[in-house]
Amino acid sequence: MPETKTNATMIGVVESDARAKTRKVVIASFTPHAKYGKYIRQRTILQVHDEKNASHNGDIVEVTPCKPKSKSKTWTLVRIVEQRSEKTAALVSVRKQAESTAV
Repeated sequence: MPETKTNATMIGVVESDARAKTRKVVIASFTPHAKYGKYIRQRTILQVHDEKNASHNGDIVEVTPCKPKSKSKTWTLVRIVEQRSEKTAALVSVRKQAESTAV
């Protein structure tokens, strides 16, 4: 029996909720450069399927990979970790969380 990944979920911030049942989620990371060691900010943008249209801009959400729903949607919303109305405050708190796990 094949093993499933238990660490496949990721936490990010909803950047756009303009489309029905689709959210644009940004996952920020803070990683050291392989050769020079300087910390670099990176971000991954995911198209996420939100069946109930529950999340909105600025919310911190947990997503997991799934079977492709469309050309670009291969992630689905698991839960809303924290509801926020201000997107910039959410991005700052996620960056701080990423920095604390990287160090």
